[in-house]
Amino acid sequence: MPSRMTRRKFLSTAAGALAAGGLGGYSLWESGDLITRTLTIRLSGLPPGFDGCRVAFLADLHHGWFISRDYLASAILRTNALQPDLILLGGDYIDRYSGYIAPVMEELGKLKSPLGVFAVQGNRDIRLNRVLTSKELLRQGIRELTNKGCWLERNGSKLWLCGMDDATIGHPDVSAALKGLPPDAVAIAFSHNPDLAESLRDPRIRLMCCGHTHGGQINLPLAGPLFIPSAFGHKYAQGLVQAPVTKVFVTSGVGAAFPPFRFRCPPEVALLTLACA
Repeated sequence: MPSRMTRRKFLSTAAGALAAGGLGGYSLWESGDLITRTLTIRLSGLPPGFDGCRVAFLADLHHGWFISRDYLASAILRTNALQPDLILLGGDYIDRYSGYIAPVMEELGKLKSPLGVFAVQGNRDIRLNRVLTSKELLRQGIRELTNKGCWLERNGSKLWLCGMDDATIGHPDVSAALKGLPPDAVAIAFSHNPDLAESLRDPRIRLMCCGHTHGGQINLPLAGPLFIPSAFGHKYAQGLVQAPVTKVFVTSGVGAAFPPFRFRCPPEVALLTLACA
C-alpha cells in the first residue's frame, strides 16, 4: 500500500518527536556517524569467477549545506580501505545547488577498484543539472551507465552490469540496459529509486542495488520509519528485499536530506559480497 504520509507531515512529526524526546542533538550526531554495512548476497546462476566479489555501493551523498566535503572525503577513504572489487554509485550526489557537483565529483574521483567505478544519476542530480553531472563523472573517470550495460570480467567469468535511469523523474529503459545480453546470461543492476524493481520482469537480473529512501532517516521504536519516499510503503526502506523477480538491496545512504536528522538509521557505506547460491 502506498505511503500516505506527506513530506510536510514527516517534517512536523519528526521535529515534534525529536523535540519531545530531547533527541535533536543526538540525531544530528547520528547523521554523521558513518558505518560500514556488510552483507553476503547469494545469487543463483552467479558466474563462478564472481563468487566472493566485493561490491561497494554508495548512494545519497547529498553534498550541500549539511553534508560537508570533509565528511564525504572520510566516506571515500573508508570505501577505498575496504578494497572492494567493484564500486557502484547510486545517485543523489548533491543537494539544492548545482555548484556542489564539481566538488563532490572530485572526491568521488578518488575511488579505486579493480573492476572500476560506475554511476547512475538520482532525481536531484537530474533536476539540478543532469548534463553537468554527466560531464563531471566523465572528467573524473567514472563510467555512467544510465540505461546502459557492460561486461565485467573476473577470474575467467563474465557478468553483465547495467544501470537504469531514475524512476522518479528520469526515463528508465530496461531493454536498452540489457541490449545485446544473451538469454542465458546473468546481470546485476543498479538504479536510484527502488520502486523500479516492482516492474522488472527479466529473470536475468538477479540483483538490483538502489538508494533514495534513506531508510526513512528517522526510525522510531514501534512506529518505524516516519517517511519513505516510495509507492510501496516501507517495503523498500533499506536492506535486502525480494521484488517480484529480483533481489533488491537498498542502502540507507551516505548523507542525509533535509531535515539532516537520523535516529536509529545511521548513514552507511555498503559492502556487498556476491556468492553463488
